[in-house]
Amino acid sequence: MKLFFAPGFSSLADHIALLEAGLAVDIVEVDLETKRLRDGGDYLAVNPKGQVPALTLDDGAVLTENVAILAWIADCAPHLTPPGPLGRYRLLEMLGFIASEIHKRFPIYLSLAGEAQETVGADIVRWFGFLDPRLDRGYLFGDVFSAADAYLFVMARGALEMAFPLGAPYRDYVARIEARPAVQTALRREAQ
Repeated sequence: MKLFFAPGFSSLADHIALLEAGLAVDIVEVDLETKRLRDGGDYLAVNPKGQVPALTLDDGAVLTENVAILAWIADCAPHLTPPGPLGRYRLLEMLGFIASEIHKRFPIYLSLAGEAQETVGADIVRWFGFLDPRLDRGYLFGDVFSAADAYLFVMARGALEMAFPLGAPYRDYVARIEARPAVQTALRREAQ
């Protein structure tokens, strides 16, 4: 199995979840500007969208998009899914929320200037704030680390590095997750 990643991008969430799941994975760095692999290969031959992440499975199938990859990983490692009869659907609900309300706003924010950037930045902070009450319980689903936590961690870590005013709950959350062995391994492997 191979995970195609770019340092500093959301593919880190998939890398973390794969390690948390105990799944063996090789990582392949992608230059998103040129769409080339470190060995000179053409990334568009793997993922015609040209974005990370992409995960090639052992049978040659390719999955793209964080929501799909993180859900697949959680299906392989049920401990990364919230407990209960709706656990899988709560995970999908949270992954969809992070992707559509938080993650998608960052490229928009970075493409704007001035007042327009401030407006989108306020939206980013507002949607992070929506999840604040959940963080007091440890992770998004209480004391259980999930695939969604890997995704939110990457988004929150980036937002804090960009000086978004997320507040103490997020600083504690990011520090708690960053201390996990799988996260340390992923950061080291991606040299972040």
